[in-house]
Amino acid sequence: MALLAMPLAMPVSAAPYAAIVMDARTGETLYAKNADTRLHPASLTKMMTLYIAFQEIEAGRLSLDTMVTVSKNAAAQPPSRLGLKAGQKIAMRYLIRAAAIKSANDAAMAIGEHIGGSQAAFAKRMTKTARALGMKNTTFKNPNGLTADGHLSTARDMNVLGRHLFYDFPQYYGIFSRRTADAGLATVTNTNSRFLDGYEGADGIKTGYTGAAGFNLTASAKRGNKRIIATIFGGTSTAQRNAKMVELMNMGFGMAKGNVREKAPEAAPVPADALVATANPAIDEPDVEGGAAKTIRVSGEVIRSVRPKARPGAGNTDAGVAMAAAEPAPEPPAPEVPDSVSAAIAASVASALAEATSAPEGTLDAQAQALAVAAEDGAAPDLDAEDTAVALAEVPPAPAAPAPAAGTLEAQAAALAAGAAPAETPAPAEGTLEAQAAALAAAPAAVAEPALPTVRPQARPEKLAAAPAAQPEAEVVAEAETVLEQVVPMADAAPAPVELAAVAPAPAMPAAKVTAVETVSARASDLPETTEAPVTRKAPIFDPVQVAAAEPAQTEAEADADLVVIAKSTSGGAHWGVNVGAFTSRAEAERALMKTALAESATLKGGLKKTTQKGGAWRASFLGLTEDQADLACRRLRARGMECEAMGPG
Repeated sequence: MALLAMPLAMPVSAAPYAAIVMDARTGETLYAKNADTRLHPASLTKMMTLYIAFQEIEAGRLSLDTMVTVSKNAAAQPPSRLGLKAGQKIAMRYLIRAAAIKSANDAAMAIGEHIGGSQAAFAKRMTKTARALGMKNTTFKNPNGLTADGHLSTARDMNVLGRHLFYDFPQYYGIFSRRTADAGLATVTNTNSRFLDGYEGADGIKTGYTGAAGFNLTASAKRGNKRIIATIFGGTSTAQRNAKMVELMNMGFGMAKGNVREKAPEAAPVPADALVATANPAIDEPDVEGGAAKTIRVSGEVIRSVRPKARPGAGNTDAGVAMAAAEPAPEPPAPEVPDSVSAAIAASVASALAEATSAPEGTLDAQAQALAVAAEDGAAPDLDAEDTAVALAEVPPAPAAPAPAAGTLEAQAAALAAGAAPAETPAPAEGTLEAQAAALAAAPAAVAEPALPTVRPQARPEKLAAAPAAQPEAEVVAEAETVLEQVVPMADAAPAPVELAAVAPAPAMPAAKVTAVETVSARASDLPETTEAPVTRKAPIFDPVQVAAAEPAQTEAEADADLVVIAKSTSGGAHWGVNVGAFTSRAEAERALMKTALAESATLKGGLKKTTQKGGAWRASFLGLTEDQADLACRRLRARGMECEAMGPG
């Protein structure tokens, strides 16, 4: 009995083991064991399901808010499950979260059936996409990874798929590192939480388990400027699998080079439409699932243009319809017109044209037509002087234009045209601007010569008008003192409010007064010296600056006590920042900033992304944060295994 019980107590033989370690930056394989052996991938399959879902979202044929109707097949999938019901409608974003984080089989099936139309059609698209990504040894049969005949992959192919997820869809890659998420029906927990929390720098990707596959894991981690992706098939337990993954990751970081040129893989082409995903490449071959035993191709090409048959004639008899359908009816002949009728029509048309184009007899138009006809015939028109006089007399005279008003420019122009001298304009009133202009115009000036291109213009005269007689010096000084006595008190006095409507126009000043003021201004240097500083005014005149009496000097303490802050910084003390690592290229640093901002948008929202080069490396930083924001961001990023260093204002 003891011997019989021993085989029952022994554990079931473990699934075949396979592993691979790859430098994610270049795709270089650092370690491999049974990496190309075709094994059961289990739920690692969901990475391809999510990859195709991301393709459809980027192509615009799907959105995170698309409502998906759950089929009976999807609702009947075994655990792990979200708990979907047949006929239920749920948003695509919740299905993606459940498939990526909880590894829900019903959610993955609902995604596949919605995109491909059926499980089989979506599985064909999965295999076709795998070939495009370089996964040569993978064949898919379902979107969730449950064990099925022919549903096989390799550790190398799954590593390649994980690398494509990171590079092709960095905007969605952060979902694989989330510990929990709202999946609509429930809050789901990440099946990879133990490894994410236990290994520094880990940020994904996917776990898998079935009895036939064992415990599988495709993981990714980043430390400094190195990123490693590794895959394990056939683990014996979650703890053993995670421990083995730690060994592989440490090996990868030790073997990877520090500074290498990053080489992103080429993304898989997105099908033009949904029909491409469901197309069977061997649809024309017999004995193939989804194929046909015989293919019939129908061509709708138009070879010749068929003339439509004529409409049946009057009479709805069977014989008439049959004859009309047999051949088109001949066109009826055109009716014949007698020669006499044609001649009469032509004469009527000619008479109408002659009446329309000929001018009335005796008018100038008629005479012009006669002259034109005579010019064509070469003979003079039969007109005499009496006929011409009569014709001219019959032409109505043009209405006379009204005479322009006296004194206007039109009247002067009319007088000049008639040969009469222009009327003299009244002299302007003395003291006005018009009078001064007239006086300047009356001054002797050079007579302009006719504008000829070869004649050089004469020089401008030195004086346009005779200078007024010089005033005695005593009168000038007295008059200047009078003007200053009137102007200075008015300028120093406080300006009183004046209504614009109440201001009357200033009376015109005689020309002599204007000349006197200009003379005083020109000879201001001759004024007697005064003890007060001369008043300098510029238009507009402003009130003089009042200088306050000097106060006793304050001590430094009194000055600090009287200091009033009238402005304050608007940055709110946001002089802190965080550094998320050093990288070999600027592009890698910017990519790290984008991924960090997506992973920790709550605390880094509003932070300024900045890359700086120092010592041959590019540093990625977020600036413009408060001390609390920088500290919280670093604590949360370190909890995710990401590098973070707070930077103070110093």
